[in-house]
Amino acid sequence: MSGASRGRDSKRGTGSSSGSSRPGSRSGPSSPGWKRDTFLQAGLLVGAALGAAATVFGRRIERSARRGLVDWGVAERVAVRRVRRAPGRLESVELKQAAPIYASAMAEIVPALARALETELPGVVERSGVIDRETWIHDNIATFARLIATVEGGLVDEVMPPGMGIAKATMAIVNRQVTSRQVGYLLGFLGQRVLGQYDLALLSAETEPGRLVFLDENIRATAAGLAVPLNPFRTWIALHETTHAFEFEAHPWLRPYLASRLEHQLVSLSSGVSVMSRGAVASLRRALRGASSGEHWMEGFMSPDQKREFREIQAIMSLLEGYGDYVMDEVGRDLVPDVETISARFHARRTQRTGFERAMMRLTGMDLKMEQYKKGEEFVSAIAGARGAEALRALWLSPETLPLPDEIDTPSRWVARVMPAPGSGAV
Repeated sequence: MSGASRGRDSKRGTGSSSGSSRPGSRSGPSSPGWKRDTFLQAGLLVGAALGAAATVFGRRIERSARRGLVDWGVAERVAVRRVRRAPGRLESVELKQAAPIYASAMAEIVPALARALETELPGVVERSGVIDRETWIHDNIATFARLIATVEGGLVDEVMPPGMGIAKATMAIVNRQVTSRQVGYLLGFLGQRVLGQYDLALLSAETEPGRLVFLDENIRATAAGLAVPLNPFRTWIALHETTHAFEFEAHPWLRPYLASRLEHQLVSLSSGVSVMSRGAVASLRRALRGASSGEHWMEGFMSPDQKREFREIQAIMSLLEGYGDYVMDEVGRDLVPDVETISARFHARRTQRTGFERAMMRLTGMDLKMEQYKKGEEFVSAIAGARGAEALRALWLSPETLPLPDEIDTPSRWVARVMPAPGSGAV
C-alpha cells in the first residue's frame, strides 16, 4: 500500500474504538452528534419517567378526590378549635360535679312523665350524662358522617366522575377542603348553642335506645343570659329531652318509620344534584338577607314531589319538637319552680338573634327547627284543648295518625280526620 493510500485510510478511520478516541473524531464524546444522540436518549427516558409519574400521580389525585365530599378530620379540628376559644368552657372536674345534679333531676322527671303520659320509661336515667362541647362535636361528626355516607356514593360519581383528569380532581380536592372547613365552622357554631340532646342514630342499622346528654357549658351560659336560676333551668331542659326519649322509646314504630322517610328523601335529593340551580342560589341569597319567598331556600333544589315529602317530614319534626315544648311546660308546673318565667324568657330568646345568628341559622336549616318549636307547640296545645289527653295519646298510635303539613297549620283538620265527633260522618 502506498503512503498516500495509507494516509487516506488513516484519515477516514476504520470505525474501531482506537480510531474514535483521537482528537477531531466526529463520533467521540466531544462530538456534537454524540451529544445530540445522548441528550435525545436521556430526554426520552426522562419524558417516559415523567409520563409514568404523572399517570401515577394523576391516579392518586383522582383517588384522593373521590374519597368523599367532606374530610371529617378537618371538619372536626376546625369545630373543636372554635369551641375551645368560646367563653364558658368548663374543666372536667366541674362537669363531673354537675352530673349528680342532672341525675337527681332525672330521678324526679321520669316518674312524673310516666304519670302524665301513662307510659313507663325504664332505663332513661341510667342512659343520661353530662358532656362538654368537644365531646358533642366528636359524637355528631360521626353521626353526620354516617348520614352523608348513605348518599355520598352517587354524589361522588356525579360530581367527581372517574377519569376526570388532574385539573378537575385537584379542583375537587380544593372544594372538599373548603367544604370541610365550612362544615367544621357550622358545627362549631352549633356546638356553642345546643343545650341537650336525645342522641339517637336514626339512620344507623343499630337499634340501641338513645342516650340523653346535657351540655352544661351551654346550659350555664344560657341560664346566666336569661337571668334565671340554674338548677330549675337544668331540670326544665332535661324534661324536654326526656320527652323526646318518650316519643321514640314508647312507640317502637316511630324510629324505623322516620328513618325510612329521611333516607328516602336523602337518596332522592342526591340522585339529581350536580350544581345549584340559579333559582336555588337566588333563594339562598334572599334567605341570608332575611327576605322570605314563601318557601325555604332548601326547597329550591327540589322537585314538586320532593317538596311534598320534605314538608311531610317537617310536619313530623314539628310534632316531635312541639310536643316536647308542650310537655316541658305542662309537667314542669309541678317540677320546676317559676317555670312560667323560665319559659317566657327562653321563648323570647328564640326571637332575639343577632343578624349573624339569623343568617347562620337560615344557612344551617336551624331556622326550620325554630319554626318547628312554634308551630308544633301551637298544634299540640290546640288538639289537647279540643280533645284532652285522648288526643295526645292518639298522636302516637301509628303513622296514619301523625299530622299532615296542612294539619300542623290548622289543628282542627287533624281532629276532624283522626278523632271525628260522633255523628259527624267523617271517616
